[in-house]
Amino acid sequence: MSEIQEYLVAIAICSPLFFFIIAVAFRLLDNSAAIFLKHDILVETSYVSADVIREHINSSEDLKLKKALKRALVFRKLHNLFMILMVISIPPVIIACFFLF
Repeated sequence: MSEIQEYLVAIAICSPLFFFIIAVAFRLLDNSAAIFLKHDILVETSYVSADVIREHINSSEDLKLKKALKRALVFRKLHNLFMILMVISIPPVIIACFFLF
């Protein structure tokens, strides 16, 4: 096997882990519960649903709160995207491991 193929195999094997690390980073950036608590809005759990976030975006008059909640919603969507990419990248890696090793 050539040197380039060996590097590609190593990158392919690490890609699900890479996607997972990026997804965790976006989940940590989504601090919607802290945003609500900072603005004196009580929440029952640390994971606030997207519907509750959208409801407060539409009903709030505070522009700073709206901006922070929109950013949290974007981070949540990016988290979901990278989790989907991680799940999609696992089967090709498993198949490649069986055929290459």
